[in-house]
Amino acid sequence: MTDAGIIGVNTIGIPVRDQDIALAFYRDVLGFELLVDAPLPTGGRWIMLAPPGSAVSVSLVVAGDDAPAGVETGIRFESLDAAGTHAELTRRGVAVGELLRWPGVPAMFQARDQDGNRFEVVERG
Repeated sequence: MTDAGIIGVNTIGIPVRDQDIALAFYRDVLGFELLVDAPLPTGGRWIMLAPPGSAVSVSLVVAGDDAPAGVETGIRFESLDAAGTHAELTRRGVAVGELLRWPGVPAMFQARDQDGNRFEVVERG
């Protein structure tokens, strides 16, 4: 245990305009597993999804003034084959950037969800 008591990363929030549309994207297009979908007493839902077998999940939080949608999330998802994942996401209609291959750096590319939130897909080294 650290001095502050923090022991890991559980979930990373992604601000979305419509939780149902975002859920369909992350579950049906990206293939994430739905872990939790529960109503919140303040409105909206607590939705958590994760790539199969991942210890870290994403939470689809309702966007607002303090957490707008359409941001660079800073999230780096892993792939065993960046080129193959790039081709498959392109086929599924996901907005993807150029597949980058730099010496000494894993292959990677940028993608966007339905709200314009940006994330990267990086090949596992």
